[in-house]
Amino acid sequence: MPAELAAWRDGAEPLSIFAYGSLLWDSELSGVAAEPALLRGYHRSFCLYSYDYRGTPARPGLTLGLDRGGSCRGAVLRFPPGSLDRVWQREMSGRPVYDARLVQVVTVTEKRPALAFTALRSCADYAGKLPLDEAAQLILDAAGRRGACREYFENTVQHLERLGFADRPLRRLANRVRAMATDDGV
Repeated sequence: MPAELAAWRDGAEPLSIFAYGSLLWDSELSGVAAEPALLRGYHRSFCLYSYDYRGTPARPGLTLGLDRGGSCRGAVLRFPPGSLDRVWQREMSGRPVYDARLVQVVTVTEKRPALAFTALRSCADYAGKLPLDEAAQLILDAAGRRGACREYFENTVQHLERLGFADRPLRRLANRVRAMATDDGV
């Protein structure tokens, strides 16, 4: 963990983490205070290959990352002091696919710093912006040790929609995944 983040982790103030995907609905994090927030300069994207959790080396899946450009609606999760290690282990163990950085988010009442896990474009797992059909096929075909990629994808889409955080590119991808599944009889 970078020294700047370790100092923040060890401080007396609650920790703010920007959540844009499964952190919003992960049952391990239930009970954490959440407040809607906007992050500018990054957008939600299925831009990371998953060779383990939601895919295999032979059939990689796709998982969410915060990629550069645009904006993203999500939530600021407020963790008690000293609790960053649990989230750090969840997001930063295994292959390095995220760059943990402090960003400015805007809530209804204020601008505040928050930790965000952004896609690490220099890693081999970075898929970038794939053609819609290719992304949908990866989501449909992959499964890893934490389950099917499509299950993760649908869970994410449903939770984001319930929270009012769905976006047009994600909706287009969801429509394509469902159409291709219907065409394939899945």
